[in-house]
Amino acid sequence: MPELKTLGLFLVTAIAEIVGCYLPYLWLREGKTVWLLLPGIISLVIFAWLLSLHPTAAGRVYAAYGGVYIFVAIFWLWGVDGIRPTGWDLLGATVALIGMAIIMFAPRGG
Repeated sequence: MPELKTLGLFLVTAIAEIVGCYLPYLWLREGKTVWLLLPGIISLVIFAWLLSLHPTAAGRVYAAYGGVYIFVAIFWLWGVDGIRPTGWDLLGATVALIGMAIIMFAPRGG
């Protein structure tokens, strides 16, 4: 079950990063209140902390996390932006998740 724990942690991490970037986006592009920056900053701090919880090398975590981020971002596009992903979007997200799984769960010697 460590694989499910890793995937779950990556999912929560991706949501924290997307929220942390989306709130400043709303301020910069949509003219929303500057006060959105405060929860955005907090969300990005949580994002960084969550990445530090993985028990493997930072570079491997960052590389693998990118695949989950892509997957979550595609569903953010659908759920928050209201734009249904194309088949190509879903295929790309699937390829990214496969890459994440190879990086994180491949057997390692030593």
